Amino acid sequence: MNSSPLFERRTRQRFPAVRDGKPYVWLLLGNERWPLNDLSLDGFSVPADTPIPTTDEPFDFALRLSDSPDKVRGQAQVMNTVGGVTGCRFVSVEDDGEARVFEWLTVIVICAAKLRITAKEAEAIVKGPSLI
Repeated sequence: MNSSPLFERRTRQRFPAVRDGKPYVWLLLGNERWPLNDLSLDGFSVPADTPIPTTDEPFDFALRLSDSPDKVRGQAQVMNTVGGVTGCRFVSVEDDGEARVFEWLTVIVICAAKLRITAKEAEAIVKGPSLI
């Protein structure tokens, strides 16, 4: 067991939600949107000053890609706040949201790859374990 306060809890790889210094995945809360730091199949992180509930109770969320009408809705729970970042895990995701997040992450991997990779290779990276 790791007693470090920075113990990694995610079992899946996380992917940056910022490209060229600009956020492209957003957390929608009410009529406001807040940038994600990263996204994984298990959850997401946001800057610690994002106004999300900090209790143990799950909260409703929606995620959206920039310039896309697609949204993923569900409930998430705050797991921790460390180093100015708040990590949240998915408690539930509505409808085809899990498949949509998988699709988003696969595209993110393909676009970020320095070498050409296939969709199958990108899918394997998304499904794979955390490299951190």
